[in-house]
Amino acid sequence: MNKSLLHTPEGVRDVYGEEYARRMWVEKKLHETVRLYGYQDIQTPTFEFFDVYSREIGTTPSSQLYKFFDKEGNTLALRPDFTPSCARCAAKYFMDETSPIRLTYHGSTFTNTSSLQGKLKEVTQLGAELMQDSSVEADAEMISMVVEALKNCGLTDLQITVGEVEYFKGICSQAGLGEEVELQLRDFISAKNYFGAEELLRERRVRRDYARVLLGLADLVTDSNDLDKARSQVDNERSLLAIERLEALQRVLRSYGTDKYVSFDLGLLSKYNYYTGVVFKGYTYGVGDAVVTGGRYDRLLSHFGKKAAAVGFVAVVDDVMEALSRQHKNPLPERGGWTIFYEKGAFGPALEKARSLRSQGVVAELLPLGTDDKKETTGLCNGAQGRQEVVVMRADGRCEKRKI
Repeated sequence: MNKSLLHTPEGVRDVYGEEYARRMWVEKKLHETVRLYGYQDIQTPTFEFFDVYSREIGTTPSSQLYKFFDKEGNTLALRPDFTPSCARCAAKYFMDETSPIRLTYHGSTFTNTSSLQGKLKEVTQLGAELMQDSSVEADAEMISMVVEALKNCGLTDLQITVGEVEYFKGICSQAGLGEEVELQLRDFISAKNYFGAEELLRERRVRRDYARVLLGLADLVTDSNDLDKARSQVDNERSLLAIERLEALQRVLRSYGTDKYVSFDLGLLSKYNYYTGVVFKGYTYGVGDAVVTGGRYDRLLSHFGKKAAAVGFVAVVDDVMEALSRQHKNPLPERGGWTIFYEKGAFGPALEKARSLRSQGVVAELLPLGTDDKKETTGLCNGAQGRQEVVVMRADGRCEKRKI
């Protein structure tokens, strides 16, 4: 046998046993909170037509997509991001709907990048999308839901950093930057590459006062309600309206009681170019990157033929699990069920007991005993740590309980 077949490709791995049980638990806790807000589950295909993730839509770059062809010659791609798929579904199934649409999803996403930096190429995500609601209350609902979902998983040391893409866009428009330059600058600032941003602005001969404001976005961070500094840096209507939006958001978050977890960073710009307004990232102790990202994307659905505002978030389940582990809050799956060992000749009674338990919704695992009773049951009991009861069914009808 080719031993290399036992290994997974770079960037993916197997998850099993207790780790998989913890993942299921985290997904359950996140989903519990989202469900309480009225979000309905949706399942989108693992792969879509390539154009669903095209450059015009502003999602993952083509070079980072897993692309392949179907037998008709269509170019397909494994999904790198759920939001475009949910937008496509909303346009297809809710074209005439005028009320807010709340959707939630979970599953794997795939990114074909060589610069992993400890990240996997396949990750599990759970997220939510609120469509056809352009209000600041919708933004606040999404951010507050993130806080409550992470707290429901056991994470309490949280920080949600909020930015506003329109603030940045207003300055770019005033400075006369074209779309291509704006996107390049956005990529530099998103990556905190201010040397690259400075060089780009110098090459484009952007006025010094505008360049100073753009390069100073990293300093426009506040943990308080005071956004006066950000307001004083600009005089264009678009950026000023963005500040007003953040102030209104702060007031609604105060009503939720989640404002204490929120700070503002006007240099926060997502790598996804379809975001148009409020953007946010959720951080917690022990993980170097955000465990949650999200924001408003009011023009994405129009690419699929439906004009509708929308806001959403996505939590990376693997990163939430890592944060719980680093904070020594590893959830342990609930102990439950029985492991029933049986001697030769005792299979019938053991099966009867197992079927009785299963009919009551109790897990019952059947395992045969060999000749070395003590050694074998000791080893098997060590593998039954998740069970409440471990018993041995004897051929003479006796049922002996074993310590785990």
